[in-house]
Amino acid sequence: MGQPVTVVERATSRPGVIRYEINRSITGTGHEHYSVGREVAGERPVDELARRLFDRGGIDAIHVNSNIITVDLAKGGTRDGIDDLIANLFIYYGPGVEVPTIPEGD
Repeated sequence: MGQPVTVVERATSRPGVIRYEINRSITGTGHEHYSVGREVAGERPVDELARRLFDRGGIDAIHVNSNIITVDLAKGGTRDGIDDLIANLFIYYGPGVEVPTIPEGD
């Protein structure tokens, strides 16, 4: 359940920096910056995305402004799977997960 996010990867002029454009704003009009080693507080979609990306590993920093996500890879880090993490941000039930049902009469 949920809707996948459309993700377009764009190259940048800086080695190790990748930009992703998505089809929805996840910060409103504000900027958010996250660095490896600093706790990601909050429950907003942008906070959850930052946690997932850092849990993946290989990332030093993340900057998000509206629908643009900029990822600074760590030395030796790759872009493999980053687009999938972004695309699945709003997918709540994956394959094999039983979707809860509401009993009749409730």
